[in-house]
Amino acid sequence: MGFYYLLLLLIGIVLLVVGGGALWKGVSWSVKTILLLFIVGILCIGLAIFLLTPGSSDLIAELLKWN
Repeated sequence: MGFYYLLLLLIGIVLLVVGGGALWKGVSWSVKTILLLFIVGILCIGLAIFLLTPGSSDLIAELLKWN
């Protein structure tokens, strides 16, 4: 499972860099697309960091009311 969390973290970083690069280079993309890349990248990074913390599986099980 840790491999997939790390992969999610790397995907988030790549999306953040691609969105930032497009923003600074002034590529003719829509601003909505660039903001979407930022948001998805930040969400992926945040989710991966949360999932890598100890006890996150217990918290998720408690939120979903699994025994």
